[in-house]
Amino acid sequence: MTLEFWALLVALLVGLGLAIKPLGLYMAAIAEGRLPRALLRFETRLFRLAGVDSSQEMGWGAYARALLLFNFLGVLAVYALQRLQGWLPLDPQQFGAVGPRSAFNTAISFVTNTNWQGYAGESTMGNLVQMAGLAVQNFLSAATGIAVAFALIRGFARRSTATIGNFWVDVGRITTYVLLPISFVIALVMVSQGVPQTFQPDQTVGLIAPVSYSIPKTDAQGSPLQDAKGAPVMMTSQATTQTLPMGPVASQEAIKELGTNGGGFYNANSAHPYENPNALTNYLEIFTLLLISAALTYTFGRMVGDTRQGWALLAAMALMFVVAAGAEAHFEQQGNPLLTRQHVTQQATALQSGGNMEGKETRFGIAGSAIFTVAATGTSTGAVNSMFDSNMPLGGMVPMVLMQLGEVAPGGVGTGLYGMLMVALMAVFIGGLMIGRTPEYLGKKIESYQMKMVAIGLLISPLLVLLGTAIAAVVPAGLAGLANPGAHGFSEMLYAYTSASNNNGSAFAGLSANTPFYNLTLGLVMWFGRFVSIVAALAIAGSMASKKRLAVSSGTMPTHGALFVSLLIGTVLLIAGLTFLPALALGPIVEHLTLWGAR
Repeated sequence: MTLEFWALLVALLVGLGLAIKPLGLYMAAIAEGRLPRALLRFETRLFRLAGVDSSQEMGWGAYARALLLFNFLGVLAVYALQRLQGWLPLDPQQFGAVGPRSAFNTAISFVTNTNWQGYAGESTMGNLVQMAGLAVQNFLSAATGIAVAFALIRGFARRSTATIGNFWVDVGRITTYVLLPISFVIALVMVSQGVPQTFQPDQTVGLIAPVSYSIPKTDAQGSPLQDAKGAPVMMTSQATTQTLPMGPVASQEAIKELGTNGGGFYNANSAHPYENPNALTNYLEIFTLLLISAALTYTFGRMVGDTRQGWALLAAMALMFVVAAGAEAHFEQQGNPLLTRQHVTQQATALQSGGNMEGKETRFGIAGSAIFTVAATGTSTGAVNSMFDSNMPLGGMVPMVLMQLGEVAPGGVGTGLYGMLMVALMAVFIGGLMIGRTPEYLGKKIESYQMKMVAIGLLISPLLVLLGTAIAAVVPAGLAGLANPGAHGFSEMLYAYTSASNNNGSAFAGLSANTPFYNLTLGLVMWFGRFVSIVAALAIAGSMASKKRLAVSSGTMPTHGALFVSLLIGTVLLIAGLTFLPALALGPIVEHLTLWGAR
């Protein structure tokens, strides 16, 4: 690990440390409805116009039904926009309608905060679909995740009540008071650094130096010509112009990172110079995608009346993040052991002595790429500034494992907090068994119902990942998408279903996933991976809200110290290790052993 890596990591942690408390306090005020009276009166009128009684709270069942209906309607809206694209305005490139299978997959992807993309954005989606469909869902899917976190926090904070809030009010306030203003500021900074924000059509510009290249020669019917030996007949062509794709990029880039969405305006995502021009924007994007998830831990501590509880969750998240970032940088810094040269002294020296730069942008280097990779997969952000398929085997395994841990380091907006709270319930249950006491968390007993919901919430993702990968690895339609054989091909499939089930959206670039098989299966995995765990979290919120709070006694296990932080991390590693280690052994681990064994 280099000085550059440590400097960037320390700067990131310091920046987050300064922002967590103020933003956490602000979101606690939003969750508790502590707003100016004039704003509350204006808000009440708007909700009334929409048919919502903002003073009426919901039980967990009503909250879940409203959430599912809202997101289902979002799928229909995004699907319709894609299918009608050929007849819609604000499409300067005049793209046609998106195919039904790809539209189905993309609609579910953006509504579930996954933002998996089986298409190239700059050559598929017009400006209206990018803004009214994809960018809108970037806001709403993020607001949905934060709303679930608010509901679960209320479940722990309240006593003997049947309600956990109002979904429509939560989503409206989160979008209006949290996501919109922060995104606006970030977008302005991005524009100042050269990120486009325009409705102009793509620009064709002349090249300073023409580029010559060879292409197959074709006949009148467009079929490639072959010589007597069957080889293609090549001809030389020259490019004198280049097309620069334009669009409202900065606004989508801001919410893409802030809402831990990750869907890129361009196919290259944050590796594209128009989405991520320099080291400053790279830092800003990493900071932004971690910001809300980290700050929600302080919101949690504030609302339950003990900020130490939030700091304990944050400490566990931060430790896992730092270790993963160090591991990613270490594996990529080693380089490929097979790329060596012999000096006259017969001493082997690595050609990649500076590390594995394949698939990485020189303006970010290994340090900026490694930390971005860990931040994006430690949250539910599918953004990338390097190509994971070019990573070393264990460098590719690190982001895969971060998703398989449940994306709790620190996790997506809302999803990371409620995922870690499920782990906390599991941890206190295990701790209670160890000391022979009924497990308690924040003064509330953890009983069989809560543990059943925790089990559903934590195990739905491993079930979908392993089942989906197993099917893809044996059916012809799944194998047809592979660009690489053997262990690396298996890693590509395992990564795809891991990313879909955990609503991340990043991918190994070697898998051709825009096929009927992958569009359908990944779409279903994204939907159930998102909403089964959400319903389980809301059920826990409802059951905890109805409980009384018990007084702390000498036998109560503390849930805010170093011991509990260790128990949290151990529980996360135990769950992931028991479920995913055999699959990892078939993919990146065996690929690593094969590579280093062939030196």
